[in-house]
Amino acid sequence: MRLLFLCSRNHWRSPTAEAVYQHDPRVEVLSAGVSASARRRVSEKLLRWADLVLVMEPEHKKKLRDDFPGLFQDLRVEVLDIPDDYGFMDPDLITLVQAAVEPLIDGMSPK
Repeated sequence: MRLLFLCSRNHWRSPTAEAVYQHDPRVEVLSAGVSASARRRVSEKLLRWADLVLVMEPEHKKKLRDDFPGLFQDLRVEVLDIPDDYGFMDPDLITLVQAAVEPLIDGMSPK
């Protein structure tokens, strides 16, 4: 399963999520940002690559809908509801990411 983690600038939250799951054999992971100032900006290619797009806030989902209207309807997008209150690899951020992502991975895994 391919997971694409998105936050605003691809600075703290989505790179942390990518790092947490980068060696997990259940998934392939990448991260990007939805803002024009993102270190790695989300693209149509990244969105087509992903089986599941995980955004940190509802605003990120809206931005995807606005920026990729023709592609959005074909995406599986889940909002993790993780605020921009944490630094890279903050232990509390890691806990929040894992608590939000694990049920989604379990739900998509073949039984």
